[in-house]
Amino acid sequence: MSNGYHIVVCAGIVPDPLQTLEPVMSGSTPALKNEMLLPAVLDPWAAHALYEAANLAAHAEGSKVWLVSAAPKSKLQQVMMNVAQKAAFELVPIDAPANGFADAHSVAEILAQAIHSISGLDRSRLLLFGGWESASRGAGVTMQLIGEQLEITDQFQGVDRFTVLPDGSLEIHERIEGGRHLVSICSGPPTVLGWATGNLPEPRNNPQVGMANMRTIMPALQKTKSTSLTQNVRYLSVMPPRQQRQTRIVKDRSAEEIAAELLEWISQE
Repeated sequence: MSNGYHIVVCAGIVPDPLQTLEPVMSGSTPALKNEMLLPAVLDPWAAHALYEAANLAAHAEGSKVWLVSAAPKSKLQQVMMNVAQKAAFELVPIDAPANGFADAHSVAEILAQAIHSISGLDRSRLLLFGGWESASRGAGVTMQLIGEQLEITDQFQGVDRFTVLPDGSLEIHERIEGGRHLVSICSGPPTVLGWATGNLPEPRNNPQVGMANMRTIMPALQKTKSTSLTQNVRYLSVMPPRQQRQTRIVKDRSAEEIAAELLEWISQE
């Protein structure tokens, strides 16, 4: 494609997976205990989308990458200090809550509004990237909802591979059952791609890329305004999962009998 692509990556931040997370009730809404003290990282699913976007932009002349993220401003700044060295992008920050209790519909709404506000974005060249799932907002529907609000009908979820064909069409490999892939051909942008793991490793830190990114990241963070999320879900209580282990060795039982016993045990919780 001669004019390249305008690639928007939607990415949230999550607590470092090595941390112990304890849900608590904060007023009438749930939150994570000591949430603001927990070290954060870019959501692993969205990170793959960012690396794929940066790789595509590097090979398609005239392309540009925007990273749209809704998270507390202080946490976002912390994460960007590291992420900025991985890939070239322009940050579009949204100062908003980022714990795992946010409703996907409200998250999708503020992300779609932020994408609408991007100056110079060409919708006819738009590729909307993001995580198929999420380590915090794992509803599996956020990218689909954003695409619908942007009126993008060509959507692909669980993407592992993306190839631009000589005629400009897009070959997309989506995960399906049995470790296989569904191969689709899309005529071109605008398109939504919810990435799984992709095929690219994590890029090495590049201080020069980081310095170039930070020239725009810091002013963008300073200008961002606090946004609240609409809470469409009501939680009665939150608690960490109980650790329980009961082991029995059983022989000569059918799969149906085992499944029935497991269902009965789960129903007692």
